[in-house]
Amino acid sequence: MTSRTRMNVYFDPTLLKQVEALALRRNISKSAIVEAAVASFLSGDTSEKLEAAVSRRLDRLGRQVGALNEDLAVLGETLALFVRFWLTFTPPMAETAQVAARAKGAERFDGFMQTLGKRLATGDRFLKELSRDVDSLVGGEVTDASKTSGDPA
Repeated sequence: MTSRTRMNVYFDPTLLKQVEALALRRNISKSAIVEAAVASFLSGDTSEKLEAAVSRRLDRLGRQVGALNEDLAVLGETLALFVRFWLTFTPPMAETAQVAARAKGAERFDGFMQTLGKRLATGDRFLKELSRDVDSLVGGEVTDASKTSGDPA
């Protein structure tokens, strides 16, 4: 058994209550808590450990921001292509057909919003599907470039 030297110290009452509460929660002695705290304070490597932990967290955040930027670029390009094709291939409508078209458009939009709500609630995401589709295309051979680009030209 290791020998220990007794030492009397004074604590702020609120700090002592915190030490006592920790000792009860972890089922260890107050002396063990104070000894670990003093050893940690004197070791000097705590700043290096903290720096390493912060560095790991920053690296992870950087990767997440990079993934978000990529997702945002995909979404922006998807929307731009959709609008371009829609404007290119949708003919103008006669005045008599516009009322019916607005009603049909409102009906379709309601369906779209319901589907969107369901997908968001279940965690189904377009970008996950897109990455699975792209992975499957990369694995198989596609000879015609227009099949993967979606370009009608």
